[in-house]
Amino acid sequence: MWQDDYASKGLGMEIVEVKAGEATLAMTITTDMVNGHGIAHGGFIFTLADSAFAYACNSYNERTVAAHGNITFIRPSKLGARLIATAKEISRSGRSGIYDIRVTAGGVTIAELRGHSRSIGGTLVPPQPT
Repeated sequence: MWQDDYASKGLGMEIVEVKAGEATLAMTITTDMVNGHGIAHGGFIFTLADSAFAYACNSYNERTVAAHGNITFIRPSKLGARLIATAKEISRSGRSGIYDIRVTAGGVTIAELRGHSRSIGGTLVPPQPT
């Protein structure tokens, strides 16, 4: 998935860790990500959280997409801040899942996202022949 994830790579995101139902990604706020108030634009924070969500819900090798996401911005972040987004599975049943994603800067929570996922069929990595 990472190989073709031009959006996440283009924003300088890095995968810190992925395991079943969880993922952690990092991104540093650059000049191009700062809004007119001199703080990180919420869209970039959402995108980081959404990418962590994507890796968590695809960690079972089932093609899965976001069906809904709701973010709460708690504190602003500034230029040069290294943001860490950690996604954790809350529930997974059938084709649907619910995930909570926390975005931090310097260990302080700046945003929280609740994401709902939907599996769309197929796998990311083809099964190995036996």
